[in-house]
Amino acid sequence: MSLAVRAHALHTAPKMGKTSPPNRDWTQIYAIYGMDQWHTLLFLLFNAFLFSLLSVLFLLYFDPFCSFLEWAFPLLFAAGGGAARFAAGFTGCVAALSSVCLFVAAGNFFYSSVALQHEMAQRIVGHVNDWSSVKLALDIGCGRGILLNSVATQLKKTGSSGRVVGLDRSKRTTLSTLRTANMEGVGEYVTCREGDVRSLPFGDNYFDVVVSAVFLHTVGKEYGHRTVEAAAERMRVLGEMVRVLKPGGMGVVWDLVHVPEYVRRLQELKMEDIRVSERVTAFMVSSHIVSFRKPSQQPIPGMGEHRS
Repeated sequence: MSLAVRAHALHTAPKMGKTSPPNRDWTQIYAIYGMDQWHTLLFLLFNAFLFSLLSVLFLLYFDPFCSFLEWAFPLLFAAGGGAARFAAGFTGCVAALSSVCLFVAAGNFFYSSVALQHEMAQRIVGHVNDWSSVKLALDIGCGRGILLNSVATQLKKTGSSGRVVGLDRSKRTTLSTLRTANMEGVGEYVTCREGDVRSLPFGDNYFDVVVSAVFLHTVGKEYGHRTVEAAAERMRVLGEMVRVLKPGGMGVVWDLVHVPEYVRRLQELKMEDIRVSERVTAFMVSSHIVSFRKPSQQPIPGMGEHRS
């Protein structure tokens, strides 16, 4: 099924819970969480400056470059003709446009990694109407903890005695995430675990809420994002998410590119209230939030027994 369900979802989505995101700018968020994949940002900026320099050089030394083309490729560029000037001008324009595109990509990457992730975390939290009744929540692929700590903050605001568990594949990441939770003042609401997201180390029907942010698309990347094997791995994680969710519990996933796959799989698993948000550009590609509810009584087909 395509994202045709989106229009219906936008008009019928229930009123979200009270989130009232804190008034914070990106510098505060960056100071606490830093940024993932900073080397990608540096790569984009380096190439942007390189192409900017090339375009300036083409502008400053346009005539000498035309003469060089006529000398180096006499058969292609006859002396005194306009072909060399066209080639030089075209190359300079391509360099200038490339630098602009790379600067835009770098800006979007930085925005998506810091400010947008915080904003989307608030939206994800808003899909749950009553956090005061939530006893256990799970953040799959918690990473730096932006979403994890947003959930913990909401639990704290509502006076809940619940806790949120952050699961990540790296022990080093989970230790860093605990530090950010303490910096946010929600350390008592947060637990972090290292574990395999493809076989969650929790029993069936364990969590009231399961969330995930820009993580599922990374599962199975060793096979290549577009391969059947990678898709099967992503569906496996989605099935695990459903397995550990309590009947009547809420699942919310924000991810890139593969959202139609998730919608189809959730429909196969007989989930209720499947809703897809409007398109949000993140990391230069389309992203959506998918929310769903596990049926209160109906058994879920294909769910295996707990694997410890």
